[in-house]
Amino acid sequence: MTFDLDFYKGKKILLTGHTGFKGSWMSQLLLMAGADVTGYSLEAAAEPNLFELCHLSGRMNSIIGDVRDLAHLQEVFAKIQPEIVIHMAAQPLVRESYKNPVLTYETNVMGTVNVLECVRLHSCVKSFLNVTTDKVYLNKEWEWGYRENEELNGFDPYSNSKSCSELVTSCYHKSFLADRNVAVSTARAGNVIGGGDFAADRIIPDCIRSAMLQKDIVVRNPYSTRPYQHVLEPVVAYLMIAQAQYMDQKYAGNYNVGPDTSDCWTTGELTSFFCQKWNKTTGADIKWINQCDNGPHEANFLKLDCSKLKKTFGWKPVWNVEIAVEKIVEWFVVYQKHGNVSECMQRQIEEYVNNLTNSAC
Repeated sequence: MTFDLDFYKGKKILLTGHTGFKGSWMSQLLLMAGADVTGYSLEAAAEPNLFELCHLSGRMNSIIGDVRDLAHLQEVFAKIQPEIVIHMAAQPLVRESYKNPVLTYETNVMGTVNVLECVRLHSCVKSFLNVTTDKVYLNKEWEWGYRENEELNGFDPYSNSKSCSELVTSCYHKSFLADRNVAVSTARAGNVIGGGDFAADRIIPDCIRSAMLQKDIVVRNPYSTRPYQHVLEPVVAYLMIAQAQYMDQKYAGNYNVGPDTSDCWTTGELTSFFCQKWNKTTGADIKWINQCDNGPHEANFLKLDCSKLKKTFGWKPVWNVEIAVEKIVEWFVVYQKHGNVSECMQRQIEEYVNNLTNSAC
């Protein structure tokens, strides 16, 4: 089955977490597709943030709310009557989860319960997608990629709360939604990078902040290996899954969304390539330094097996890490020069979709 952006024209979509980094890219893509988009989320946490920089609030139905607030969510569902629900709202940071574990579990577990309860109570919903993370797996740090049938048991509060979110989704599907013919999937994505990410404790935003200040980039663990991918890779994959299961429930299930093995890079390798591209583009001379800060446990090696997604949909990554970093540098150079970052974002989306279409031919 091929991805068709036109499918979303006029569709009523409820997107939780729309003010976040990944949610902003998703919102922009759905607006370009002509969807009737309602977002439900807290105010954007980062400052600055992509959602405000691209003036998305004035172009969609943006509702500020907390997924922990079931009553408010029910009001929104009743009013909007969404056909497709994409659940992306989360406390998404590992280090923050060590500082605030209760908030992390409340948001990532009970938030998912609340969204699914609303899906249960509203017959308008035909397709539900819960966006989780590659960190849901019990990570044994082996060399091969984790498959969708591997054990779920994330180590840290963030990862573990997302494992719980997966279990909640499975329970609601079996107990309530399967009998109502609601298609339900979860998507487990690898590390996402892209223009407009200003979050704390992420490697690319750390690189950008240091580069703009012309300071050395501090890398906490340069030898950790992660499956890096441009934000448009999972965002488009999410829409592909939601579309496919809307049309045929046989496509519902759990899916890994990650890059090929060649794009599983160490943090040091990614930072070095960023420095190379930034210096070439801007004429700067930045570098990175290894400086362990004795922070909480984070996995050293994590890789996904995405065979199921590839076999089911004929899917394959479009932009490798090198292209992803080039697009990041392009976006942040526009931002640094006070250019139109929204137009840059739209150009990159159009280029990606064209590349995707051509690769499918």
